[in-house]
Amino acid sequence: MNKRLAFLEQLHNDGKADSFALYGLAMEYRKLERTEDSLRTFEELRERDPDYLAMYLMAGQLLIEAGRGADARVWLEQGIALAERAGNGKALGELQDALEDC
Repeated sequence: MNKRLAFLEQLHNDGKADSFALYGLAMEYRKLERTEDSLRTFEELRERDPDYLAMYLMAGQLLIEAGRGADARVWLEQGIALAERAGNGKALGELQDALEDC
């Protein structure tokens, strides 16, 4: 097991994982092709911190790669709404581009 994954899992298990750590954990799982673990972690992050914009694109891409376009669409549309509210044009463009891949 890689050290980064072990560290992030320990933070999570100890209840000390902040939004950045949860995002990192989800991304580590994604890198290891542990799709369900990654998605579960993204869902936990969304529940804890729904304004963490970066997760919407990454979760959407994860679901697109897993052939789950309808689920990806939900994440991406939520991210688009958040990016519009936040006035984040770069994220908005990336989310809209990903939505075209669904």
